[in-house]
Amino acid sequence: MTIREFKMPDVGEGLTEAEILKWYVQPGDTVTDGQVVCEVETAKAAVELPIPFDGVVHALLFEEGTTVDVGQVIISVQTGDAGAEAPAVVEAAPAVAAAAAPAEAEPAPEVRQPVLVGYGVSTASTKRRPRKAAADTAAQNGSAAPAAAPAAPAAPAAPVLPAVPAQPAGERPLAKPPVRKLAKDLGIDLASVVPTGDGGVVTREDVHAAAAAAITPQAGPAAVQAPAAVPVAAAAAVPAQVVETSARETRIPVKGVRKVTAQAMVGSAFTAPHVTEFITFDVTRTMKLVQELKADPDLAGLRINPLLLIAKAVLVAVRRNPDVNASWDEAAQEIVLKHYVNLGIAAATPRGLIVPNIKDAHAKTLGELSESLSSLVATARDGKTSPADMQNGTLTLTNVGVFGVDTGTPILNPGESAILAVGAIKLQPWVHKGKVKPRQVTTLALSFDHRLIDGELGSRFLADIAAVLEHPRRLITWA
Repeated sequence: MTIREFKMPDVGEGLTEAEILKWYVQPGDTVTDGQVVCEVETAKAAVELPIPFDGVVHALLFEEGTTVDVGQVIISVQTGDAGAEAPAVVEAAPAVAAAAAPAEAEPAPEVRQPVLVGYGVSTASTKRRPRKAAADTAAQNGSAAPAAAPAAPAAPAAPVLPAVPAQPAGERPLAKPPVRKLAKDLGIDLASVVPTGDGGVVTREDVHAAAAAAITPQAGPAAVQAPAAVPVAAAAAVPAQVVETSARETRIPVKGVRKVTAQAMVGSAFTAPHVTEFITFDVTRTMKLVQELKADPDLAGLRINPLLLIAKAVLVAVRRNPDVNASWDEAAQEIVLKHYVNLGIAAATPRGLIVPNIKDAHAKTLGELSESLSSLVATARDGKTSPADMQNGTLTLTNVGVFGVDTGTPILNPGESAILAVGAIKLQPWVHKGKVKPRQVTTLALSFDHRLIDGELGSRFLADIAAVLEHPRRLITWA
């Protein structure tokens, strides 16, 4: 019998900590490979963590509501694998293992540190001050704090994958159902994964490696758009912080979605030179079209609203002004033109604002766009948005009109070129065909990165969006 440890994984978002929301197991419970043991809240969403081995729960090292650093051990499991060494033994004393190698038939296999994306957490180059009461937290859970262990495990190096040919064209990749689900959750196409399992079977590690490879190239440009990540701490995590209330003030700890949103907005505002333009126009015809589409039997069961047609108008305008859909690569000093549109939708959730995006929105029909939009918003509000859904956005829509607000000056989502704020649609006096009549009127505000988009291009793009919504037949003639 050996005790194996499961650490708070790196979910591939550049985050350094997560809060344990709920434990699904208790000491003494039997767990199996892939079983969800807890739910944690990252700075973006709630994520369920599966454990990567079988055994019996030995100890839960942190209570619910505790914020834990990435790389900290959160649960230990007693396994029946007599040949496996505990991670602390394998990782902490490589010199001892090397000295003892001649006396052994072969060295013990290195145990991969379990992560949701990638092959492990990199060793922090800097140390954060230990949090208060960290030792007390671990003691209350029946174990010493992981940081106080005499042999703290170092992060294992990413294994080198053997040169194995990719999946043959036209053939369905071989993989077990849990691996297929993992690939789907991480947004990985199994056909593009190089298999290393027996008989060409795609393993869990193969999917993690593919996800890490997909995320790693973004590190350079993303680092310019967003503030540097906080280093991983070596000390144990602090218990959940409590809101401090007095007669005159209330102090709320800044963490989770709110913390990362604040960092991203500051980084964006002081990195990309913002320009915001406004346009007010008549959308009466679009509102009539919304009502007609709601009555269309071919669209029965779909959510048809003004935001759907506004999203479609944005996609038409991008087609007419493709240079708008770009990003700035500071490291390479290049402008990267995107030949696809991953349309971000700013969604207010109980945990704060997040911006998931509709992948390849440019290629979707109106019905498909409606389904994607409804699914994206519902998933975001439930706190189940995956990291893959929030990556690689190109443009964003934010609908401030639902709050009765006329307009605003939105800040760019880091790494994107433009964001469109949609104001409230109100009945107003408007000159129509030479007479003042009550018409449905709205205001759009477009903020864009002036490094990528000059005034002429930004103005044409915004004017095209308004032109489509003023005369929605252009959804056909311009598409």
